[in-house]
Amino acid sequence: MTAEAIGEALAAVNAGLNLTSTVLLLAGVRHIRRRQIRKHRRCMIGAVTASALFLALYLLRFSLTGTHAFEGPELVRRIYLAILFSHMVLAAAVVPLVLRLLYLLRRRKFKAHGRLARWTLPVWLYVSVTGLFVYFMLYHAYG
Repeated sequence: MTAEAIGEALAAVNAGLNLTSTVLLLAGVRHIRRRQIRKHRRCMIGAVTASALFLALYLLRFSLTGTHAFEGPELVRRIYLAILFSHMVLAAAVVPLVLRLLYLLRRRKFKAHGRLARWTLPVWLYVSVTGLFVYFMLYHAYG
């Protein structure tokens, strides 16, 4: 199997991990609103795990294949790059936010965790959903 084939397979796995993270984040929010703490905890641990696995596999894929050029028309390319740029910036920002949330939980500072989670959730969801968009645009729409 070539590095390119492995890279494409990893990209598909990563899209699945992004989707998994999105679904688990939404389910986790639903559970915490219903005060179902154990279910919320399980969903959020799953979302963190899926996101961490995504990051590890993304770095592996990047080391094997590098970046991919977008092959779409110029107008679509500009939209794609705007979304990609915001995705990358927020992906970098969400890592310390999630780590801080985990720290607050470990310290049993639930109110502070809740306040930060209200800001972190939309960022994390945006990163997960735009990750799916980037994958679709690179590998299916114009790939």
